[in-house]
Amino acid sequence: MDSMDDRTQRLFKLLVESYIAQGRPVSSKSLATMPEVDISSATVRNIMSDLETNGLVRSPHTSAGKVPTDLGLRFFVDSLLSVQPLDESRVQELESELDPDLSPQELATSASKLLSHLTHMTCVVTLPKWDLTALRHIEFLNLDNNRVLVILVLNDRQVHNRVIHTQRSFEATELTRVANFLNREYAGLSLTSIREAVLESMHLDKARMDSLMQAALDLAAKTFDDATHRPGQELVIAGESNLFNISGNSGTVRTLFEAFSQKGSILHLLDRCLKTNGIQLFIGQESGFKVLDEMTLVTSSYRVNGQLAGALGVIGPTRMAYQDVIPVVDVTARMLGAAIQHS
Repeated sequence: MDSMDDRTQRLFKLLVESYIAQGRPVSSKSLATMPEVDISSATVRNIMSDLETNGLVRSPHTSAGKVPTDLGLRFFVDSLLSVQPLDESRVQELESELDPDLSPQELATSASKLLSHLTHMTCVVTLPKWDLTALRHIEFLNLDNNRVLVILVLNDRQVHNRVIHTQRSFEATELTRVANFLNREYAGLSLTSIREAVLESMHLDKARMDSLMQAALDLAAKTFDDATHRPGQELVIAGESNLFNISGNSGTVRTLFEAFSQKGSILHLLDRCLKTNGIQLFIGQESGFKVLDEMTLVTSSYRVNGQLAGALGVIGPTRMAYQDVIPVVDVTARMLGAAIQHS
């Protein structure tokens, strides 16, 4: 690919663009008749043969034209694609929809729905990492059978409720004293920091602690161990119905729906995006996620207060209009990060 001459690159670019636009194999004859091509059909066929030898194109059928392989699409995106800035009206639409008065979860949901609407694809957004989520207030409510309802107020506007199981029952007055202690000691700190501080304190000699401190640490350990994992809430998905337009294989669609319901594999894939800045593409088998073998995931991380906080992306066919999808994913990620930061 490094030694590919300009003529071959131009011809390959035309093939990919024609395939993306029309969705069918491109023949050497149709390439030769394009206004931009000034070489014979025989020369075009020779070039196509070389491209196939190098793994950049393939023939789906014996008598059909050529389509780009995943490797060919990767070369096209990395070396031949020209991406223009997003239209100003589209930028303003994104900005108006991502209202900083919304909570981070509401913003992630809005971004997911908006991105799905703009691309007509399935969109996934991870919520901001818990180490960027601060505790504002905590309350405990006594339930029956050694269960306690925990009410967490996070980042001023998010309220999360969870039930924890305790080793003994607690009186209401005791729970109030514990909550007051935790609010005094930990309000304003991130949940991850609180969990680390609580675990460190629990290594101290319990015999030297008063009963309030022991109760507070026991309840806090249970609360923040659960809170820092928040199962099932990390990922927001929109546009699942678009999968039917992406893949004609009902088995693939069903498997993807199952993957979205479990969320683990998709989350693992998006977590990889948090190791780098900017746009990343997983074309076909590059994701390592078998159900996406015939699809492309275009992702971008977003930042809050200068830190990598989460990622968003769209899942679509490998035959997508990359020049349109990449800028809208990029801008949406930046807008989402800014909106969460201002919220």
